Amino acid sequence: MILIDEALAKREKQGNPIRVGMVGAGFMGKPIALQISKYTKGMRLAAIANRHTNKAERAYEDAGIGDVTVACTQHELDSAIKGKKYVVTEDPLLLARSSEIDIILEVTGTVDYACGVVLEALKHKKHIAVMNAELDGTLGPILKNYADKAGVIYTNTDGDQPGVEMNLYRFLTGIGVTPVLCGNIKGLQDPYRTPETQKAFASKWGQKPHMVTSFADGTKISFEQAVVANATGMHVAKRGMWAPTVPAGTPLKEAVNRYPQEEILNNPGIVDYIVGAEPNSGVFVLGVIDDPVQKFYLDLYKVGKGPLYLFYNPFHLCHFEVPITLARAVLFNDATLTPKRQLACEVITVAKKDLRKGEVLDGIGGFASYGVIENYTIARNEKYLPMGLSEGCVLTRDIPTDSPIAVADVVRPSGRLSDELRKEQDALGET
Repeated sequence: MILIDEALAKREKQGNPIRVGMVGAGFMGKPIALQISKYTKGMRLAAIANRHTNKAERAYEDAGIGDVTVACTQHELDSAIKGKKYVVTEDPLLLARSSEIDIILEVTGTVDYACGVVLEALKHKKHIAVMNAELDGTLGPILKNYADKAGVIYTNTDGDQPGVEMNLYRFLTGIGVTPVLCGNIKGLQDPYRTPETQKAFASKWGQKPHMVTSFADGTKISFEQAVVANATGMHVAKRGMWAPTVPAGTPLKEAVNRYPQEEILNNPGIVDYIVGAEPNSGVFVLGVIDDPVQKFYLDLYKVGKGPLYLFYNPFHLCHFEVPITLARAVLFNDATLTPKRQLACEVITVAKKDLRKGEVLDGIGGFASYGVIENYTIARNEKYLPMGLSEGCVLTRDIPTDSPIAVADVVRPSGRLSDELRKEQDALGET
């Protein structure tokens, strides 16, 4: 961060800000627009693409920007950005193709729609930052492969739990501590929550019921921890993770004792989470170190006696931290968090209720199914349906509650780019 603030201040002084194109102006897009426009020197939110431009205009308005141009063509968008105007459009591909944008920030939470935008941007050698664990957990490795070929950065973001975990992971490896468990902290876990049960909560906070449902039913945290696993090479100790539940407010230092210490110490690396621990918005990493001198000092510095040492960040600040990722990518070619060549973990589709032949799956945060993290080798061998590709699939047989859904159990929608990319990704991981 110290390097980044100085580098951004230099860009500000030179009148050469990082030009950002953001796709999505929803619940998270709006505060990101505010953060970049009002509080980040050396960076300019040049354009926003959204399916309805009035939401994109509102994002600018809430950030204190009132004079906005609506663009329908590439020439209109590029000319407006050159003229230092702020631009909105319904067509995200205009941002992806623009020579006047340095980095694309994707924040829609979609999979098929988002992968098309990202792929087009990579073809035009744009850096990519995604605040989209669903996309990254489903298609991250193949998108990273395309980014490598283009010579640009593909990364998840600072601020969301996976990015905060990865920063902590990198910090520990840098001081000689070996991370053995990367953990997330959650306040609620109920796989049977639906958009109806979450409707009131969503309305209170101005969120979509499907989004809130994915938080409550465990799908979101499965994607988040899969993203961490795919970046570190870690795995899950069991399907769905151990996920110990403790009384609300239990200090994290006590809560981690619910984990089986010997299994962690004998495992090459695990992702997991805890329900109910305090601080309830943070992340943590358990690490080990063999050096007896360093153990002495970790004890002296109140970290503990080991053999498992707890390190944690008590908060994740979502949109506040996103500009850090954008600067890291553009100025230093550094990814906050990016997947390896092959998935380590997969989020599989599980029936939320008794499903009948002919039903259409309604995807992430819906009524029909929830997502559960599983080791990729098992998911691949059992041919389970990735949760990120489940929306719109039609069941070919009845599926009982809590049963995994296989690829053979559905007919997928035709012509989806996400399915084609997934075939490439699976083949890439086998080479």
